[in-house]
Amino acid sequence: MLPLKNFKRFVSKAVKQLEYALDVARSRLAAYYFYYFAKGKSAPPEAITFFLTRLCNLRCKMCGQWGDVGIAKAQDAGKLQNWLGFDEIREVLEEVKVFKPNITLFGGEPLMHPDCLDIMRYIKKLKLHGVIITNGTLLEKVAQDMVEAGWDELNISIDGDAPLHDEIRGLPGVFDRIMAGIDEVNKLKENFKLKKPYINIQCTISQYNYEKLESLLYVAKRARANSLTFHNLIFLKQGIVEKQKVFDELLGCSSRDWEGFIFEPGIDPARLFEKMKVILANKYEFSIDFYPNFSAKALKEYYENPDYLPSEYAAKCVSPWICAYIFPEGDVRPCLNCSYSFGNIKIQSFAKTWNSDKAVRYRHALKKEGIFPVCRRCTELYRY
Repeated sequence: MLPLKNFKRFVSKAVKQLEYALDVARSRLAAYYFYYFAKGKSAPPEAITFFLTRLCNLRCKMCGQWGDVGIAKAQDAGKLQNWLGFDEIREVLEEVKVFKPNITLFGGEPLMHPDCLDIMRYIKKLKLHGVIITNGTLLEKVAQDMVEAGWDELNISIDGDAPLHDEIRGLPGVFDRIMAGIDEVNKLKENFKLKKPYINIQCTISQYNYEKLESLLYVAKRARANSLTFHNLIFLKQGIVEKQKVFDELLGCSSRDWEGFIFEPGIDPARLFEKMKVILANKYEFSIDFYPNFSAKALKEYYENPDYLPSEYAAKCVSPWICAYIFPEGDVRPCLNCSYSFGNIKIQSFAKTWNSDKAVRYRHALKKEGIFPVCRRCTELYRY
């Protein structure tokens, strides 16, 4: 239900947001019951992620969408301009509010969606828990609307101090823009005497920053962050994507978007683990963790074994029983990087897509295999 290695992380969030944590625990119990006993059906999802837009204003080197080998570069302009309108998203929110899912806004850069602020306001109007995953570049101009709406969490992606972050993101001055936005959020929180939105700094470990991770400690303090999470890099070998094609043919879908993660990590796991030990040995004003939370042995396997399978976490994906991804075209998908669709919210209700025949078929196939080949370094595999 909750990987033991994630227990500290869960407790840290529960202390700050007890009601939210209790809702998560109830949903997680239901999801696992359905995973084992419901033959491909699922309880209502704990979380719904709206993939608001594929557009992004940065070109981060390690990004599977817009990075050096990112898949979005090969997509046609029409597809990149797709997004669900406010009314379409509002209709889904009205339907799902009864089971109180956590709502995450994601992209691309979600703040580039023309209705993003209206969507955020409506999420909070319905008293749902809202998280946005953003690069922070547009934060300053939307800070007041966000704070006044009562938004819950800002997950802001930062790679290092100003010179390092700007180099990785490919845009001079972008770090200062992000910090100006964070400062504005903090000022407004003080003015209104609010604790939210919580500021969570998210750092993707890569070959460009893994030897300078301590710089994020000063960034998090400067941002008055509530948490700092270092995410191990998602990457794949070409052979793994080739193995995935067997399952794609079986299910009638494509995992082509995973091709944006085919690259060499360029990380020495022994040196990374030493960094981890030094960072975790101290106490900070904010919570801090590495995700997934690996031992030295598992970290070496993760980065050096092309056929790596998790040994310290369960080698099974439960995400399609827990989280739904709604894409700009309206498709409800079990995975961010696979085209398989349970159905489309423009055609039928969310409830009908979530437990459609196609959803049951996918969950059956996944449960039988435990994980598909491309799953082995996916974030969601370690979350649940």
